[in-house]
Amino acid sequence: MKYTYACKKVSLNDSIKEYAEKKISKLERYFREDTTAFVTFSVEKDHLCTVELTIRGGGTLLRAQTEAPDGDMRGAIDAAVGYIERQILKNKTRLAKRLRSEGFPPPAPADDFEVAEEKEFNIVRTKRFSVKPMSTEEAILQMNLLDHDFFVFRSSEDDSLCIVYQRKNGGYGLIVTDEEE
Repeated sequence: MKYTYACKKVSLNDSIKEYAEKKISKLERYFREDTTAFVTFSVEKDHLCTVELTIRGGGTLLRAQTEAPDGDMRGAIDAAVGYIERQILKNKTRLAKRLRSEGFPPPAPADDFEVAEEKEFNIVRTKRFSVKPMSTEEAILQMNLLDHDFFVFRSSEDDSLCIVYQRKNGGYGLIVTDEEE
């Protein structure tokens, strides 16, 4: 697994990075060799440590963002790795086609943490709507007026399908799609 680190408002020593690699490497059994892990460390006000872990491999993207109080960066790393492992186990039947199927362990004993695999995705509502061309600012305004967490629109600049969303830590995100040929 290839590791990339980014630090926001914090400088880290090598022991934290080594700890992160040690913990994340436990997830390697689920992935093929062409896997990358992108880890972002940050410290917010009140010494709240945040670890954002993104793993890309086998055509799958997994992401976790966890927080720990009082400068406990190791605790945030543990929580992020645990969250991703639970997501993998929860969706193991679907992911086994994309990831390394022999990496999935046999069913765990009952005293281990409980993860029930989702057998099917139950769609309870379907909405249809037209996607109008608009600017990003217009889309954010529309999203806020609707009091939604995200909004789908077509960019008035290049006619690409886009999504704006509210980020948990404040601010907005923009997803721009590329049309495959």
